[in-house]
Amino acid sequence: MNGIKGFIFDMDGVLTETSENHYLAWKDLASSIDIEIDSSINEKLKGVSRKDSLEVILRHGHKENMYSEEEKKEFTELKNNRYLEMINSFDENNLFPGVLELFKELKRRGIKIAIASASESAAKLVELMKIGSFIDFIADPRKVPGKPNPDIFIQAANGLELKPKECVGVEDAIAGIEAIKSAGMLAVGIGSREQLQDADLIYQQTGQLDIEEISKFFEGLEEQSND
Repeated sequence: MNGIKGFIFDMDGVLTETSENHYLAWKDLASSIDIEIDSSINEKLKGVSRKDSLEVILRHGHKENMYSEEEKKEFTELKNNRYLEMINSFDENNLFPGVLELFKELKRRGIKIAIASASESAAKLVELMKIGSFIDFIADPRKVPGKPNPDIFIQAANGLELKPKECVGVEDAIAGIEAIKSAGMLAVGIGSREQLQDADLIYQQTGQLDIEEISKFFEGLEEQSND
């Protein structure tokens, strides 16, 4: 048995809380084109690319055919500029409790770490929260189809120079768990079993991840695949 060689983390809702910032930025953008969104719509945006999130909002407002691709690009840029304004004050205190200790333990064990976020601002957050020394690779969501497609997790594994089956993916969104499973990785969910029922293991918070438990589960899967 080879064991786990890489951990691939989503950013928003897994390492830090930016979902409210994304929501408020989208809400401002939507209001500017006379569309009102609420938390139920926001749930559909979690783990989804910027472009696809805009399409969800436009369909909600029955305006999906009203704008050109150039106008849609301007909308996403406006949203992102607003979002960046809000997160610019982030620092290491915005990292979820226990995450830094988790990263240190993974590094102690020689396990590589990557980020696979639908947000194009993941690199900025890594910089602001001062965790760059722990991160071996940051996937680029602009180069692959969005979640629930597995491509961003496969890109992250490739960036770590690992096979997907050698990695564990960590997500808090349904689309993200689906992406991890489709990539052929062990899926660890952050949240509730009710919401993330397809995850292999569930923890309420990222800082609660039990590396020993995850490793044993991983090894069990390896044994099954070798039978």
